Amino acid sequence: MAKRDYYKVLGCDKAADEKVLKSAYRKLAMQHHPDKNPNDAGAEARFKEVNEAYSILSDGDKRAAYDRMGHAAFEGGAGGAQGAQGFGDFNDIFSQIFGGGAGASGFSDMFGGAQGGRGRQARRSVRGADLRYEVNVRLKEAFHGKELEINVPISDDCAACNGVGAAPGAKVETCGQCHGAGKIRTQQGFFSMERPCPKCGGQGEYVSDPCRRCDGRGLARKNTKLKVSIPAGVEDGTRIRLSGQGDNAPKGAGPNRQRGDLYLFVSVETHELFKREESNLFCRVPVPMSVAILGGEIEIPTIDGGRAKIKIPEGSQTGRRMRLKGKGMSILRHTECGDMYVELQVETPTRLNAKQKELLKAFRAAGGDQECSPQSHSFLDKIKKIWEDLI
Repeated sequence: MAKRDYYKVLGCDKAADEKVLKSAYRKLAMQHHPDKNPNDAGAEARFKEVNEAYSILSDGDKRAAYDRMGHAAFEGGAGGAQGAQGFGDFNDIFSQIFGGGAGASGFSDMFGGAQGGRGRQARRSVRGADLRYEVNVRLKEAFHGKELEINVPISDDCAACNGVGAAPGAKVETCGQCHGAGKIRTQQGFFSMERPCPKCGGQGEYVSDPCRRCDGRGLARKNTKLKVSIPAGVEDGTRIRLSGQGDNAPKGAGPNRQRGDLYLFVSVETHELFKREESNLFCRVPVPMSVAILGGEIEIPTIDGGRAKIKIPEGSQTGRRMRLKGKGMSILRHTECGDMYVELQVETPTRLNAKQKELLKAFRAAGGDQECSPQSHSFLDKIKKIWEDLI
């Protein structure tokens, strides 16, 4: 059966930001979790579908690939293997959203079970969510590089509950269903199976009154100022990873809690004069007809803020390209620069005065139009040959 569109699975549109996606996932994961639907055979399939969708859309790179190619981005070859790995263990995703360990234990942290809890110290490390931030720079700033300060909404320990997820004065109570064991045992034929307690999420205890500011998650989002460096030579679409600058993991993750990463996605604005192709720059420069005919020199600006002089050879035509070595864009992590290519656009004069017109008429009368226009002469020869072939 064909997979459903990931955005439709979560009930979000393609423009949804990380907060909307996470909220939708949190709600659906709670609704379809197998521990909350023990008699519903289809709950586990729906739960896996929701986790799979969120595992792709919550990752900046995977989401971009999915937006371009859909499910084909994770089918077959290396891409398919990567996709399968990305949503092979749904517990990782669940723990990032609900702050818990494996399986149903995420519900415990959501409702304030971050205080105490048996076996937490033995859990594997839990990372906070990665974040995406868009940065726009001008072409000149991409050439020189830029230091800037950004405001990023980052999840960190809730100030109201100090990250534990419990309201002031809330008591830690022993779970009445598992009697503090954190697990329940079921018998199926000759086999005995053990799973986390659905009531306390495997903690053996829970907080009676969760923090109202963070809804028991232990994390609250706040704007954080960060100084970031955009390197010289950065290209449009470049992704810059800032390790450990993303969302924090809940305190319930134990001593192995880790922050996620922050990814800067750089957009380089178009320039009114220069067109960029990798490390090279291209521009069109108008040249007066007299300079193109007799030769001369023109001056043009360069991306580094300076000026460059170009010698125009006698008889230059429109479309002739001049190369200025080392006057292009900076190359990322290199000291040299690319080249700049200047395309000449010979300008036909307008609004001539009487004397100028007389001089051009004298030039034409002397045979200048035919003898001094090699391209026109060649074109007329081709036309004559076509006409002769038609006769």
